[in-house]
Formats: sequence, C-alpha cells, structure tokens
Amino acid sequence: MGLHGVKAVFFDLDNTLIDTAAAGRRAIEERPPRPLQVISALQSKHHYGEGEARAVCDKVQAKLLKECHDPAKMCITDLRISHWEEAIQETIGGEANRDLAAECYYLWKTTRLQHLTLAEDTRAMLTELRKGLRLLLLTNGERQTQREKIEACACQPYFDAIVVGGEQKEEKPAASIFHYCCDLLGVQPAECVMVGDSLDTDIQGGLNAGLKATVWLNKAMTAPVDTSPVPHYIISSVLDLPAVLQKMEHNTNSKLETDLMPGSNE
Repeated sequence: MGLHGVKAVFFDLDNTLIDTAAAGRRAIEERPPRPLQVISALQSKHHYGEGEARAVCDKVQAKLLKECHDPAKMCITDLRISHWEEAIQETIGGEANRDLAAECYYLWKTTRLQHLTLAEDTRAMLTELRKGLRLLLLTNGERQTQREKIEACACQPYFDAIVVGGEQKEEKPAASIFHYCCDLLGVQPAECVMVGDSLDTDIQGGLNAGLKATVWLNKAMTAPVDTSPVPHYIISSVLDLPAVLQKMEHNTNSKLETDLMPGSNE
C-alpha cells in the first residue's frame, strides 16, 4: 500500500479483530445438538432450573466486567473459578462447590476459544495491508488468557510482532507500551496508527504516545457519553480501515502539494 508518513498500524485484539463478547455469549447460551454449553449443562447434568442457570451465568458475566487481577496474588484460572463458585453460591445458597465451579469455568473457556475466529475478510485485509505496512497486535490482558486467544484465532502469521499488556510493565493507555511497540518495529510514534474499540485504552493510549492517528472502531456508531478522548477517525467495521488509510494518504499528498506551491511574494 505504501503510505506517506505511515509505516505501521497497531491493532487491538478483543472486539476489534475478533468478537470476544459474542464468543463469550455463545459459550454460555448455545444448546445441543451443538457442544454442551454452560446453561444447558447446569440444567441437564446438575438439574438447575433455567432461571437459576441463567442467573449464575449473568453473575459471572458481571464479575468478569469488574475483574481486577493481580498475577502476584492469584493465577487467572483460580480467580475465574472463584467467580463461578461465588455466582453459584449467591444464586443457589448452601456450601461452596469448587468442583462444579471448575467444571463450568473450563466448559465456558473451552467453548469460547472455539468461537474465537479471525474472519476470512479480516485475514485478507491484513494480508493486503502488510504488503506496504508493518503490522503489530497490541492487546491488554493477562498473559495466559491473551496468548490462548491468539493461538485459538491463529492470527500470528499476519503480524510482524505481538505485544501482550500482561507481559509488560504497563498496559494501554500508558505511553510506554506504545513506545515499546515502536521500538520493536523500528518506527517513530508519528509514523504509527492505532486501531481499537476502546476509547479509554486504545484511543487515549495512542494520543498519550503521540501516534500519527487513532482509529476508533465503534460498531454501533453510537455517540460516546463523554467527548473525550477524541479519535482522529471513527469506523463501524475494521474492514473500513483501508479506506481511512487511503484518506490519510490523500490528505498528506494534498498538504505536500500545498507546501510545494510557490508563495505569492516569490
């Protein structure tokens, strides 16, 4: 593609390149004859009512959204089994059932990973972009969890480098992790574009690091509650990115032409 001033694009992973949220929902809600999912497993194997099974899963989803993980204190597996254990006890009462919690967690995790795929059109886009640009995957999150997702969706061949926040001193939106990515690729921040679905981490981080541009993936195309941070570009599909990059190239070329025009006093 070869763009004036742009040498690299950083991509977020979750809900940008892969639909992690949808995979998590499918892991909870799909029913036979598909692989046994958590709700149907709780009903058929453990004789929960549908309302009870859904309540357990809803509580786990809420816990995941508020999750605060310190790897120095507990591994991610133990923490997430605890989410299920607490949700079961809060819903059903009685004594804690660690074995059932572990069964639910592993069923949810395995099924979610099965549904994490890099769509064919996204693969084609990355392949085309990489002909003229360096591509880097930059994802926040716990090391093991994110590496498992990366392995599951088989996205490694499409990137020049992969950086997981949980393996670094700081995660997005800290400028340091973006500068680390720049160093990996041998580029300057002003030569890079960040693409992601989170205003707080992807867009704010790109702005903090002084990147050339930030591109916010807003699938619903809803206006943000806050006006800050403000991305340079907004797209409703990651497949719209090439058009944005072409627009950036056009704007750069127009500026170059303007700068080269002789002044009226010459």
